[in-house]
Amino acid sequence: MKPWQARGRDKGGPAPAVPPAGPMVWTAPDAADQSGPGAQAAVAWSGPAAWSGPAVTVGPAFSADAVPAAARVPAGPGPAGAAAGPGMPAGPAGAGTSGSLGSAAGPAPRSPRSRRRDPWRAAFFGVLALAIVAGAAWALLGSSLLVVRHEEVAGNGHVAAAAVVAAADIRPGTPLASVNTSAAARRVEQIAQVLSARVTRSFPDTVVITVTERTPALAVPGARGYALIDGAGVTVRWSARKPAGMPLLRQPPGELRGNQGVRAAVTVLRRLPRNLRRQVSAVSAPSSAAVTLILRDGVTVVWGSASQDARKATEVVVLLRAHARHLDVSDPATAVTQR
Repeated sequence: MKPWQARGRDKGGPAPAVPPAGPMVWTAPDAADQSGPGAQAAVAWSGPAAWSGPAVTVGPAFSADAVPAAARVPAGPGPAGAAAGPGMPAGPAGAGTSGSLGSAAGPAPRSPRSRRRDPWRAAFFGVLALAIVAGAAWALLGSSLLVVRHEEVAGNGHVAAAAVVAAADIRPGTPLASVNTSAAARRVEQIAQVLSARVTRSFPDTVVITVTERTPALAVPGARGYALIDGAGVTVRWSARKPAGMPLLRQPPGELRGNQGVRAAVTVLRRLPRNLRRQVSAVSAPSSAAVTLILRDGVTVVWGSASQDARKATEVVVLLRAHARHLDVSDPATAVTQR
């Protein structure tokens, strides 16, 4: 043992000088030192005045009962370096020393009041969440704040807005959140001139109906003038005269709507280069694989099906320079011309 370490004494004496810095050492006395007037100093310390390192026991093992009350270090939380008792070193913050001086006190238990308060706090927040949800549901579905007051129509050109609103069949005053937008759009699409429709909500009180109208591509002669039809064979509108630049459908089928020949003819027209499409005055399509174009100067072009359109268009442009009157490009690899 080093000279500066304090040992138990049988009798009182002067306090040891402040030892140099180093580990704290507890020295247990011999059995002979456990009696006599100096028993209260049976266990002394050595090390720095403010100790924050591990505790070391030197000498025979002893228990907390063997250490006099005056020499024990009180356990419990406290700031680092705080005095633990008269002439005793202090442990690290939140740690205490007792017994063998090597165990640290655990976290302080929660008070009974805090344990009783937690269930009430959870119940309060649960009730608050339910109140918020109920208030939102009432505002969306039950109140008169967010109901349909206005209906707007966009994208229409030939279809009247009133006809679109009537087809949508959305009653004013209906809660905006409960409007079945998909069903309303399907009802609007029942209008012959409408290709597609989309219904959206615009809070706080407006429904917007956006329509895409059908585009006529062929003119079909009829009792009322000319029926202007789109690629699906649907009559978009009637016209007393054939619109300029719109090809005429020759030999129209008995049922226009959904006819595959009409669909193929319109597909070919839309894929033609602009300068070639302007030269087409009429078209016939008894089937989807037998599309024929009639140009304004009387040239007939057997197109065939709506496939390889770019290659066929290139062949037609080249062959027209040879002043041929009949072209067959149904197989672009073996194009046939006749004068």
